[in-house]
Amino acid sequence: MLRNLGLIVSTLVAFAGSTSPATLAADLKAKTVVLVHGAFADGSSWQKVIPLLEKAGLKVIAVQNPLESLESDVAFTKRAIRDAEGPVVLVGHSWGGVVITEAGNDQKVKSLVYVAAYAPDAGQSLVDVASKYPALESQETFVKDEDGYLKISDDGISKYFAAGLSPDEQRLVAVVQGRFHVRATTAPVSHAAWRDKPSFMVVATKDQIIAPQIERDQVKSAKAEMVEVPSGHVAMLSHPKEVADLIVKAAH
Repeated sequence: MLRNLGLIVSTLVAFAGSTSPATLAADLKAKTVVLVHGAFADGSSWQKVIPLLEKAGLKVIAVQNPLESLESDVAFTKRAIRDAEGPVVLVGHSWGGVVITEAGNDQKVKSLVYVAAYAPDAGQSLVDVASKYPALESQETFVKDEDGYLKISDDGISKYFAAGLSPDEQRLVAVVQGRFHVRATTAPVSHAAWRDKPSFMVVATKDQIIAPQIERDQVKSAKAEMVEVPSGHVAMLSHPKEVADLIVKAAH
């Protein structure tokens, strides 16, 4: 009896060890993950998550949005969805949460994942959501140029935006940050995709760009499945495994 049990266990262990990405992919309902970066960022913000998703058997597209307006970012994201093999898991960080809330109404999108992100309701903009909560100190490090584009000072990147990362990583985040036009912050969402589709949310408990309470309240509104990480704003860089695990879960 013990010999038989040992043989069974050995067989199961060998099988588990031989599971390939193709086998994992066969168990997934979604085929592609479309990653949408936030303001002051670009697609490289997903660099630690992408290999983990591919290892799980998922195809990945990281959108490079212009950060000019909600309309243009949604258009760029929808083109990525159009070109992706469906079904799609649509993922957004920070401002990217506003984008996926609108773009996620596309019929190819199966589920939504918000990573330390805004998730406005229909008729709401980023400003509408944030204005209901006390202003954060980090906003004082936002600098607007004469054309209406915002950036975060190097000190603001290290102290608030990329807090928790190494100095080298913080410097890289500062160098690649995109300029974000202020008009995007007041553009309302027409219909909130999270009202119709399964939603998953990463709450960053040490976030100094979006108040963690905003993130927790959105979990309740969307009836989302949630994971909390002891992270600053860029949770996908400080806690890539936890973020990738939730995305894979959204793909099932």
